[in-house]
Amino acid sequence: MYDLPPDLDRLRTLWTWHTMWAERIEEEIKKKEAEQRAEELKAQRQAAATPDWIVELGIGQGAPAVDVHTGGCHMAGKRCRTISRDEAIQLISQGVNACTHCRPDTELGLLE
Repeated sequence: MYDLPPDLDRLRTLWTWHTMWAERIEEEIKKKEAEQRAEELKAQRQAAATPDWIVELGIGQGAPAVDVHTGGCHMAGKRCRTISRDEAIQLISQGVNACTHCRPDTELGLLE
């Protein structure tokens, strides 16, 4: 019927062999699922840590706003602070530069 050996000893050997492989596969699945959960958690933490909008500040007393960026912009300098969406709109409307790389003006809907 099936291509299985006719005697009990060989059937038990096959069963042991397949059980061993099923356990190894199950352990590997658990390991990969744990890795996937860790990656998803890391991505969630990074997303939560990245603000939506930042303003880059100039040098000197009073540190005037220089550029508005989206939160993950690679062009933002070290002198930045988190701002709200409304503050980003207000700063761009007042003439503060919108970064030409991350285009916060487009993201904010100020440009079509």
